[in-house]
This record gives sequence, structure tokens and C-alpha cells, in this order.
Amino acid sequence: MVSAFEARRRENVANNAKLLQESAAIGAKMARAAKPPPKPAAAPRKRKAAAEPVQRTRVMPTRQSARLSGGAAETDLDSLQTKSELLEAQKPAKRARITGDLDVSKLKVEGSRWANGDALASFAQGAQPGVRTFTDDDIKDTDNEELKNLRKGMQELELYDGWLPNDIKITPERVYALAFHPIQDKPIVLAGDKKGIMGVFDGSQEKPQYDDEDEDAHVPLPQVSAFEMHTRTISSILAPQSDPNSVFSASYDSTIRCLDLATQVSSSVWEPADADEDLAITCIDMSPEQKDVLVFSTMEGSLGRTDRRTKEKAEIWSLTDNKIGGFSLHPLLPHLVATASLDRTLKIWDLRMIKGKGEMRHPSLLGEHTSRLSVSHASWSRSGHIATSSYDDTVKIYDMSEAAKWKPGHNITEMEPASTIRHNNQTGRWVTILKPQWQLSPADGIHKFAIANMNRFVDVYDGEGKQLAQLEGEGITAVPAVAELHPTHNWVAGGTGSGKLCLWI
Repeated sequence: MVSAFEARRRENVANNAKLLQESAAIGAKMARAAKPPPKPAAAPRKRKAAAEPVQRTRVMPTRQSARLSGGAAETDLDSLQTKSELLEAQKPAKRARITGDLDVSKLKVEGSRWANGDALASFAQGAQPGVRTFTDDDIKDTDNEELKNLRKGMQELELYDGWLPNDIKITPERVYALAFHPIQDKPIVLAGDKKGIMGVFDGSQEKPQYDDEDEDAHVPLPQVSAFEMHTRTISSILAPQSDPNSVFSASYDSTIRCLDLATQVSSSVWEPADADEDLAITCIDMSPEQKDVLVFSTMEGSLGRTDRRTKEKAEIWSLTDNKIGGFSLHPLLPHLVATASLDRTLKIWDLRMIKGKGEMRHPSLLGEHTSRLSVSHASWSRSGHIATSSYDDTVKIYDMSEAAKWKPGHNITEMEPASTIRHNNQTGRWVTILKPQWQLSPADGIHKFAIANMNRFVDVYDGEGKQLAQLEGEGITAVPAVAELHPTHNWVAGGTGSGKLCLWI
């Protein structure tokens, strides 16, 4: 059976061949019409002596791409739109994935400071760095005193006062994944970058105090621990509350690893059985009640499930021909999965009912909603609300609070968003894709999510789509594109394209 993707590809090939034939015929006809009439024969002329041949030299352009110069071009997988592009990008030779257990204490990246690198080359069209879209007037613009007080409290969060964000370089390269450790007494942030490095920053460390008159005093930078966990981009980090000693990370190198903080050993949780198989992982999630079962999504549009207690092969289901950029499990009902894809859809699946056979085997689809452009991520809160970000410049909130009543095979008749927020999501090539992330277990009982703002802020919204805060601070020179809330406290972190950390506490 030919897939929809293959059918479209064959149709495009046929159309292109037809156009080439028509163009060739037209070109030949025009060439014949433009050919001048033959000239009358002229008297023979004396033949000149042949000149010595001149050796030609090839002039190369002053600037060359990596491909022209013989090197392998670096490809940003997040910018690719189709399955064929993904497969083509994965053909060049890559660094081999890391296998087996690693003692990360021996693999620590030397030095606590990396070269700052250049600032982001450009911002997406429409971004206005420093221009607020949520002001003090908006905070007061409500008759709900509880909401007004919540807004004031969130807006009063301040940047960590130890060092400016430009001094907290948590990873050497662009941040792709971010997570708070669930510890309650201090903010510990974990970040994964483009090259597979995981950085760890302890927000409880204090900046040394110096006499202002001593201009020659050397002010050290903050301590950041960094470890080479993967050979390619770390796309997702998970620090579960149910297992605070474990930190899970997934990567485009097709592996999921677990770092044991107590022993400082990183072990392989899952990787393809075939060493040559390339299955770039885009996201991972886990239920608090099933801490050994991990679910993951891939660039190829598949969803997988593996149990680290067993050595059995992971179950992998092909759900779409397009990349699944993000997904999440319902925190209280882990059999329900919400996926976001380049096929422009948010879909909800039920893992209790697996249908089909062979390659057609997949979870039961309960419902879907299509946006005008691709959907980047789907995040599910404990209250049952799903927040998505899309390239149609919206953040949508879907009310699925009745999900506990759904039986296997339930059909969701209405999948329209309860709230739609206008939000600039045009990140372009140099900024990591903006994704909403819910606070897992808010201590104040208010379910809220954070998402970066292209004007160099972080926005915070509640489950009804009401904005609670727009966090800013001195020294933020780039978009804190990867934003995350602490699982319980109202602490917010954001990672930038140059590996810098913004932390509000």
C-alpha cells in the first residue's frame, strides 16, 4: 500500500518530468526560429599561425559553503519540514552514539566558562526586543482581586542577583532543552545544548563581594558543571519528582540516557537495536505512577514506549509521515497522549487500545484539531488543559478536564480550543522553537504555563488563557527561548541561543 507521502512524491516527479519535456521542446523551437540564414560562401583566407595555448585557472568564490569546500554542512533538524528532507539530512556521516554506562565525573567538560560567542544574528520579522506586550495597566485591568494579586506576585519575580544572564553560560552552544530539578530548597537548573552537552547550575551560590574601589579585583564567574552526555542535540530533559536521583535525557543521536546523581553514572535506557539505524528523538515523558516506563517521539513521526526494567524491544508506532515536535502524557491519566506535529494537527491518543497489525499498528485516535500551520508542542496540565504553540502565531488552550470519564475508544466530538492567544512564534533559524510548559504541581494551586516571548521576555498564562506575568530584567540580550517553571515553586528559567541562563526567583 502506497502512503500519502509516497503518492505525493510520485505525482511531483511525474509533473516535473512533464515540465522538463515541455520546456525542452519550447527551447528547441525558439532556437530554430532565432537561427540566422546561411551566409554566401566567402573567398578562402590565409590561415594564421596557431597561438600558444593559455592555461586557464579556476577562480573560486571568496565565500564557500561547507558543502562546496568539501566539509559536511551542519543541518538544523528543527527547520526541516518533510520526511524526505529529514531522511536526506541524516545521510551524512555523524559521530557514533554513546553506548553503555558512563562515569560522568570523568567526562566533565573542562572549565566553568565558555567563549561567549556571537549574539543572535537576527530576530524573526515582527520581533521588537524590549517592547512589552503586558504592562502594569494590564495587571490592574481586572475586577478579580485574586487574579490581580496573583499577577502582582508573579510580576514581582526578579532575576537572580548573583550574576547577569550574560555571565551564566550554562552550556557551550544553543540551549534546546531545560528542566528544573524538583528539589525544594534551592533552584537547580539542567540544560541540554546543540552538541549534546548537559549543563547544571546551582542557583543558591552567591556572588563574592568586593570593595567597589578595588578596580583590579577579579570577579569569578559562577560555577557550572557540564557533562558530555550525547553526541548530538539534547532535545529533551526530564527530572521526575518521583525519582529525584535520576535525570533522563533524549537526543537526536537516537538514544535515551539516565544520569544517576548519586553515583554520577550515566546509563543507556534505550537505543535502536541496529547501530546504523537513525531515529532522532524529539521529546520524552513519563508518568509519576509509572517511573520506569518512558514514552518518546521521533523526527520520523513515530511514538515509542519502553520499560527500562526489561530488556524487551520498545514498542514503536508510526503515527504520521511528519515530525512530531512535542507531546505529553496526561499527568493523572498516563494512557492519554497529546501529540503536536508538522502535519498541523494536535491529536489525542489512547494507549489502552492498540489497533491494527504490523506497521499499521498504533494507539486508538480519540480526536484531532488542525491549525493553519504546524503545531510545535502539546503540553498537558494536571487540571486537564492542553496548551499548544503553532507557527500560525497562536497559543491555544484546549479544555480536556472531562478526560477521566473517557472509556477506551472514546470519540471526542469537539476539539476546538477554549482559548486562543495571539503570540509571535516566528523563531526563524537562530532561535529554538517556542514551546509552552505547564507547572507540574503548583504549590499555590494555580495551574500555569510559561512560554518565551520573541521580544526577550518570558510570558506566563493560566489555564483560561489570562496572562499572569511578562518577566524581564537587566542584561537579557537574547530571546530566552526555552522556558520552564519549577514543578512547585514560582521560579522560572529561560535558556538562550548562546547557552546563557535567565533565572527568575
